[in-house]
Amino acid sequence: MSKVPTLRLDRLLANMGYGSRREVQQLVYAGLVTLDGEVIEDEDQRIVITRDLSERMIVRGKPLDPPPGLALMLHKPLGVTCSHKEAGPLVYSLLPERWRRRDPAISTIGRLDKETSGLLLMTDDGNLLHRIISPRANISKRYRVTLDRPLRGDEAEIFAAGTLMLEGEDKPLLPAAMEKISETSATLTLTEGRYHQVRRMFAAVGNHVTALHRDRMGDLVLPEDLKAGEYRLLTEADLALILPPAKSV
Repeated sequence: MSKVPTLRLDRLLANMGYGSRREVQQLVYAGLVTLDGEVIEDEDQRIVITRDLSERMIVRGKPLDPPPGLALMLHKPLGVTCSHKEAGPLVYSLLPERWRRRDPAISTIGRLDKETSGLLLMTDDGNLLHRIISPRANISKRYRVTLDRPLRGDEAEIFAAGTLMLEGEDKPLLPAAMEKISETSATLTLTEGRYHQVRRMFAAVGNHVTALHRDRMGDLVLPEDLKAGEYRLLTEADLALILPPAKSV
């Protein structure tokens, strides 16, 4: 059985962006932090970090932000970048301002390029991030593709063969599954994540991607009611749809 982590209250709230340790102390002294309805009087009280902590702790009259171990899905809109450093609109600007001061920081799990929309996962849990992006996880990702020219008819066979080589690379792609939607649109399901892979795959068969949208990872589907720019916290059940729970040894 894994040990449930604990943190001093002042460190917990400071790491979650509520202010410096001194500012958190002032919150405690002012009686503005409660746990299970009781005012916390000592900033050095150790807090058990459980998933329901945001339901049990109140700070400044509002529920605590999601505790460490946060994971969310974001409907990434076009025109924003999955980066902490690049210029221009960033996906992190779509999250609450305080969340951008968290330590450890929230990071994207993989990336979608600036001109790709759809399902993007984010977390502050480094172990979860690496489990999902690991090639050994073999997690499928489905994209809806809009094309500049009509499909030729042999693309699905070429993509499924596992022999397609992208320009500038010396290793063939793993098999990918394409399903035709219309003459100029299709879905493509991959288990890899090479640089601009979907765009380069269609370029290799003489076509050009004009719009690209990811709507699924594993068995987790982007909800139709989650609008572009909106996010939703992931539950354990959601995570199990992406990455089955690790088996006990």
